[in-house]
Amino acid sequence: MSRMKAISFWSGGKDSCMAFYVARQAGYDMNCLLNFISKESKRGCFHGIDGGLMKLQAERIGVRLVQKEVSPDMAMYESEFKEAVNELKKEGLLDMVFGDIYLEEHENWVERVCGELGVRAVEPLWGRDTLNILEEFIGLGFKAVIISCKADIMGKEFLGRIIDRKLAMELKDMGICPCGEKGEYHTIVVDGPIFAKPIEISEAEPVLKSGFWKHWFLDIKNYS
Repeated sequence: MSRMKAISFWSGGKDSCMAFYVARQAGYDMNCLLNFISKESKRGCFHGIDGGLMKLQAERIGVRLVQKEVSPDMAMYESEFKEAVNELKKEGLLDMVFGDIYLEEHENWVERVCGELGVRAVEPLWGRDTLNILEEFIGLGFKAVIISCKADIMGKEFLGRIIDRKLAMELKDMGICPCGEKGEYHTIVVDGPIFAKPIEISEAEPVLKSGFWKHWFLDIKNYS
């Protein structure tokens, strides 16, 4: 029986990485990573990760990265998303893997848009306990670094910290979702069982940014 070819919606963070891993273990042929970056900053639209750094992730994982630049107007995001997926559909890719866990507004958007596109949304982490997901992620040997966090609930001392069991319990005690599902924090995955070798971050500095909310961001200057 042939393996189902799938697209992985890729942010560079732990949840999309874990969803990729679980889907592949379930028998999906993870044919490509689909990633969206800002035309202006060349950074990921959701985690702010440098586009080149996500290219390096894909190289280390050994999977093709399809990286699309999108406009700063989020009202146009859905049409740009659909355009990118429709291009991949031409290759026979009809399954798309997402890393949502429990936010219904995210899952509803995914189901609606994928339904309109004629692709199947696959949510390997949906409904699972967030602490258990994080513990499994850590136990498998993945290594993720916090690269941003909401300034009103987490200080800049969290930037650069490795996701481990101690941090998971610390977050839980603070009343923060261990997986940061509500955007409390974001990560970049730098190593794990799907990586040929680790990504090394050699230079980075904390920056306080303002937008919908103030957040600390780890500006990664050099990596290899």
